Amino acid sequence: MTDKSPETGPRNSAGNDTTRVAPGAAFLEPLPGTRRELAHRVAVCQSEGRAPALVATVARDGTPVWSGGAGELPAGAAPERVRFRIASISKSLTAVLVLRLRDEGLIELDQPVERWLPTPHAGGATVAQLLAHTAGLAAESAGPWWERTPGELRPELPDLFGPDQDLHPAGRRFHYSNPGYALLGALVERLRGEPWFTVLRREVLEPLGMERTSYDRAEPAARGWAVHPHADLRQPEPEVDTGRMAPAGQLWSTTEDLCAFAAFLTGHHPAADAVLGADSRAEMRTSTVPLELTDLTSGYGLGLQVVQHEGRQLFGHGGSLPGFLAGVWFDPEQRTAAAVLANATAGPAVRTLTFDLLGTLRRREPSFPEPWRPAADADPALLPLTGDWYWGTAAHTLRLDAAGGVTLYPAGGSGRGSRFRRVGPDAWLGLDAYYAGERLTVQRGADGRVTHLDVGTFVFTRAPYEPEAPVPGGSDPAGWTA
Repeated sequence: MTDKSPETGPRNSAGNDTTRVAPGAAFLEPLPGTRRELAHRVAVCQSEGRAPALVATVARDGTPVWSGGAGELPAGAAPERVRFRIASISKSLTAVLVLRLRDEGLIELDQPVERWLPTPHAGGATVAQLLAHTAGLAAESAGPWWERTPGELRPELPDLFGPDQDLHPAGRRFHYSNPGYALLGALVERLRGEPWFTVLRREVLEPLGMERTSYDRAEPAARGWAVHPHADLRQPEPEVDTGRMAPAGQLWSTTEDLCAFAAFLTGHHPAADAVLGADSRAEMRTSTVPLELTDLTSGYGLGLQVVQHEGRQLFGHGGSLPGFLAGVWFDPEQRTAAAVLANATAGPAVRTLTFDLLGTLRRREPSFPEPWRPAADADPALLPLTGDWYWGTAAHTLRLDAAGGVTLYPAGGSGRGSRFRRVGPDAWLGLDAYYAGERLTVQRGADGRVTHLDVGTFVFTRAPYEPEAPVPGGSDPAGWTA
């Protein structure tokens, strides 16, 4: 079932605080004050969290620009090239494989997984529900604790499930499920006819240059530790082959490789489109359902977590396995990413640190916007449609966008609006926000002149309640009066 052939590759030594920028990178290395703050935050997190070792890398526009580490690291190894277990970040990589199957036409996300994979549980759940943790499955596999026991104890899919695995109706609520991703890994194996990691290495890791992401430990690597909560003592955690549960949390990786994965997700990696198309990557980071009412700042897409943090939307995934904590997050607006890895079961606030590193870059050295350029895909023939339109008395502005579509947003900046992609001579499909999936159509009179816009049955006119326009309910014959 498993292929455990780690790839190593060359290493070098750069101490515990390094800056590397690829030739031609849009941004130079962080300024000395920024580097010191990044290093200080890493050191404080390692010390206060009592982690034997902690490493971090930050990147801009897909290029790692700073790496640092604190604690016990292998002698001579650059921090960004030391392997740690990344636990549930493995799920995001599994999700990429599943979406590749969909893009090839081998599966459909809205169809039950049992159509392609015989499974003792969640067969009626769709592939998308498994990806988004809304299939209703239990959080963990049948005992004993799968993260600390060999996968040999659960050799086949039925061995992953106990008698009470279906906890909620499929599609009704978010409930994080590790066995759900074991099913997705099994789906990949069934349709590819090869072990999950063999497929992952060939289809994702090798194209993205993630040479130090492996199934098993490969040096230089950190040892996983449990640190006593009330004493400065520790003991090693077992490092098991999780077997069938591997697609949910088996992998080892480095902060350098995780930043390459973030570059892929944001489209900054040169091989991004070859691995997975932009539309499918956007699906990964589109939240499906919110978490519980106690946490309306978080959601989950198709293999990625979505978080509202300090007024910004961040995407990524965290990971936790006995002996290890992991996180990789990116800020698409700033085009930055950060990855943090630690070798402690609990203690260091890895997610908080990852967000802090992104915040440090944003605050001290905000990314420059892309330079304005004329839109090569904009259609000048659409210019007569641009400008002000009114839904009732609410003013909206229609603009041509750089991707060849249009946008329609309230003139005041708040309210219902969306981006639209052209799907016909006079038809556009909503891509996001209120009108996602809705149609915008240009309505014309017998003479071909544009009379109004129809947006999901709402009538938009050039002036408020134009008498000639087919506004439901009509306009008062007396017109506008005092």
